[in-house]
Amino acid sequence: MTINKSSGGDFILVGFSDQPQLEKILFVVVLISYLLTLVGNTAIILVSCVDSMLQTPMYYFLTNLSFVDICFSTSIVPQLLWNLRGPAKTITPTGCAIQLYVSLALGSTECVLLAVMAFDRYAAVCRPLHYATVMHPRLCQSLAGMAWLSGVGNTLIQGTITLRLPRCGNHRIYHFICEVPAMIKLACVDIHANEVQLFMASLVLLLLPMSLILVSYGYIAQALMRLRSALTWGKALSTCGSHLLVVILFYGTITAVYIQPNSSYAHSQGKFITLLYTVVIPTLNPLIYTLRNKDVKGALKRLVSKDNSTRNKILVR
Repeated sequence: MTINKSSGGDFILVGFSDQPQLEKILFVVVLISYLLTLVGNTAIILVSCVDSMLQTPMYYFLTNLSFVDICFSTSIVPQLLWNLRGPAKTITPTGCAIQLYVSLALGSTECVLLAVMAFDRYAAVCRPLHYATVMHPRLCQSLAGMAWLSGVGNTLIQGTITLRLPRCGNHRIYHFICEVPAMIKLACVDIHANEVQLFMASLVLLLLPMSLILVSYGYIAQALMRLRSALTWGKALSTCGSHLLVVILFYGTITAVYIQPNSSYAHSQGKFITLLYTVVIPTLNPLIYTLRNKDVKGALKRLVSKDNSTRNKILVR
């Protein structure tokens, strides 16, 4: 397939242009996934804010996660849909820079936020009597703020360094988004130092939170083994299981791209892996949390029944 030449200094997002039939399928799949992402995550935010039963630290962090997923997908999907739809595969330098900064900030924020949610689950299971004291509102706000600040700090450093690399007229990005591993490959200078910097940043924002998550769940598993109560096991699995599944899906895909960006696997399958954590996982998150969580399902039912009763009163009048 022939890709339109970039006008001026515009970047060309090669993406899936070598597979035109796949592009048509992906357009439909990505569009449906994006709509589900918007609807599902918005529903979780609304329910968590409206229902008094969900005014807890767990759902405060879940609201933050849903907001991150909405913004993360929105920073990537509209441009991806535009490129999949027609022959034009270009993005302006300003658009590319905005996409790079915003998507990297939100992706980094989600990494830390998932670790914060693991700590919340640790406090709920291992310190149930002191949970309200430990996870007080000010601490929750501070932990969420730390996640957002770490994302902003990471993107300002990594994004700025990446965009300042000399490209010597190279504008063809062999990806469907402006992402750090793909952008640094456009440089016409030795990028070894940048790859080391990317690896170190990945260690801090991927492996460190993942280690904290593993430690938290290690303590949770020990606590559950001591209790040996079927009721406690069921309650823990309903809350911890959803989070753990999201962690496995998110970290399992994103580490393949960022920990070893030059590996043959990341190079050949990188676009499809990126599709998973930018398009598919934000769609699955609300489904995972609603299907496996009785509290959220109950809140949704109460919200729907309340809306129906309000409509019936209006009709009676």
